[in-house]
Amino acid sequence: MLASLRQIVQEVNAAADLQSILEIIVARVKAAMETEVCSIYLRNPAGEYVLMCTDGLNQTSVGNVILSRHEGLVGLVVTREEPINLDEAESHPAYQYFPETGEEKFSSFLGAPIVHQRQVLGVLVVQQKVKRRFDESEEAFLVTMSAQLAGAIAHAEATGVLRTIGQRSEARFLGVPGSNGVGIGRCVVLSQPADLSSVPYQTCESIEAELEFFHASLAAVRDDVRGLGNELASRLNKEEQVLFDAYVGMLDDASLGKEVSERIRGGLSASYAWSEVILEHVKTFSSMSDPYLRERASDVRDLGSRVLAYLQQYTVDEIEYPEQTVLVGEDLTAAMLAEVPLERVVGIVSVKGSSNSHIAILARSLGIPTVMGAVDLPYTRLNGRDLIVDGYRGSVYSDPGAEVRAQYQNIVDEDKQLVASLESVKALPSETQDHHRVALWVNTGLMADAMLSLERGAEGVGLFRTEVPFMLRERFPSEEEQRVTYRGQLEAFAPHPVTMRTLDIGGDKALPYFPIEEDNPFLGWRGIRITLDHPEIFLGQVRAMLKASEGLDNLRIMLPMVSNISELEIAQMLIRRAYQELLEEGYKVQFPPVGVMIEVPAAVYQAREFAARVDFLSVGSNDLTQYLLAVDRNNPRVADLYHSLHPAVLRALKKIAEDSHLEGIPVSICGELAGDPLASLLLVAMGYDVLSMSATNLLRVKSAIRSITLADAEKLLQEVMVMPDAESINHCLDLAFRQAGLTRLLGPEKAEA
Repeated sequence: MLASLRQIVQEVNAAADLQSILEIIVARVKAAMETEVCSIYLRNPAGEYVLMCTDGLNQTSVGNVILSRHEGLVGLVVTREEPINLDEAESHPAYQYFPETGEEKFSSFLGAPIVHQRQVLGVLVVQQKVKRRFDESEEAFLVTMSAQLAGAIAHAEATGVLRTIGQRSEARFLGVPGSNGVGIGRCVVLSQPADLSSVPYQTCESIEAELEFFHASLAAVRDDVRGLGNELASRLNKEEQVLFDAYVGMLDDASLGKEVSERIRGGLSASYAWSEVILEHVKTFSSMSDPYLRERASDVRDLGSRVLAYLQQYTVDEIEYPEQTVLVGEDLTAAMLAEVPLERVVGIVSVKGSSNSHIAILARSLGIPTVMGAVDLPYTRLNGRDLIVDGYRGSVYSDPGAEVRAQYQNIVDEDKQLVASLESVKALPSETQDHHRVALWVNTGLMADAMLSLERGAEGVGLFRTEVPFMLRERFPSEEEQRVTYRGQLEAFAPHPVTMRTLDIGGDKALPYFPIEEDNPFLGWRGIRITLDHPEIFLGQVRAMLKASEGLDNLRIMLPMVSNISELEIAQMLIRRAYQELLEEGYKVQFPPVGVMIEVPAAVYQAREFAARVDFLSVGSNDLTQYLLAVDRNNPRVADLYHSLHPAVLRALKKIAEDSHLEGIPVSICGELAGDPLASLLLVAMGYDVLSMSATNLLRVKSAIRSITLADAEKLLQEVMVMPDAESINHCLDLAFRQAGLTRLLGPEKAEA
């Protein structure tokens, strides 16, 4: 049955629509299991289950047999949410006879629930005349097919296909919260250039113009391939030269071109029609048993990408952004975000990544509601559709109904009211009721969030992500280009301090012009490790920072991912060297305070040694949590294991603060934990001098700090430090906020709990 399973999965993946998938599954499952009936029941808007496809029952019953969730054996599968396997179905108390199906002659019954995100979308059933129980392997096979079908149904639900067969138009998808807030708007799909798998669904306005455009692009790539073949002719053998002729033949108007043209005539855009055809051929070649033919799948994909690049070259500038835009993509990047008019963006959804991915951190800085890791979202089919982004709960709704839209509009209005009410604390000092002062700084990376930070009353910058300007270019920025960028930040916040982190790439922050291919990038070549291996990059950046600070003297330099004393000492030597060079060149600059980020466990246990050698310490709680808990913060599958308030994390944070103060230097925290009103009280009690956060959280945190005394915070810290798990700690903090009347600061999810 394993071979049959592979074949069915391949056919399902290549199917054009849901109805085709249903027909493939009932026919292939019936044949593979050698039964007489295979049927699929799907849930309708009323919560009933409708016979939607069958091979073996009377076809006239399709669409007419409807059961409630408590009716018949199908209803029993739904309520129990597990397979039901019977050798004599008619004798079971739940059995219900439907004459129109003609099923009275079938005794054996096996039904498996089709479950997606904990909801039973339908039931897959096989039946047989012979009275027997299906064996374990057959039951496992049917459960596997149900899982395959679940994704297809969810996809069809979101794209509106199920409307035609009586299913719900509104669909909900789950991810993880990336940035708090709610966004209601129109979907705009962003994709990486020439990525066949992420071309958004689009139609064309003029079929003739689209066909002309497509054939011109096809001809251009044919010329490119011929030119490449001629250029390499002297270095290729005869067999290899024949491949180039084959590639040109595949691009002929009568080959792939013909298939695509037919779809364009059906109304599809050239780029989407092309991607559909190419991916279907890639699947076909990939499933072939002959190794040589299987290898041709990569050739087809390469040709497809070449043509797609031409097709997109002339359409990339045609993207229109509505007033209320929800950006959606498979793996959104800072560079993609920078090309969008941010004043129109009300929400972001990324299929990949988690709440601590770089794009989510930037979204929090900009105050844009975001959902990450929406792995089941059929994003390529949502372009132009209405979406709701629930950044509090990590939910995405496609084509929301009036009731859901109204509920979320109320949350949007409440958020606006809260922001307005917090304006009153903007000019007040950040201090507890017994006058313990805590500085509130911000994390920035773009000028847009710098402006928002100043509007919210930030007292300084605890983290300026210098990698962002690097990520927005197609090459390393020059020293002068860096100086101009850094000067803008330093001037904007002067005389307040601006802490600039030296280039921190690697992990989930890649530069397109400096690729780093590693099996485990978060434990690999990143942060200070890269810049010390490339002193020319480090020195150029430090020189640009120092030049930018001339006359302002509000620069602080922070070193990321430091794990041993020697790294610190080498970096300090290079900073001193850059400083001396600039003095010799006539620049009037001051030597800035230099600090270390504590974000790996090794640094936690050497915090006092680092503190003795630097001017300040700063905790990067995002990475520190990741490394302490061995949880990849970009992997949505383990997102529920990433707990910033894990007891081990809190103990590490407390130790760092104590060791820093033992050496008489200030300590700050610039991870996302600092912007959590709940956690902020614990950090104040631990003795952190500076909390640096996204600007959108600053007034919430200030309001929380001004609502308590230091003594109350210390008492709360004592309580949670003896608790065994993050759940207990969160519950304790929630209760403390509820008793203090501060739940409004936590967002609607906590306020309603």
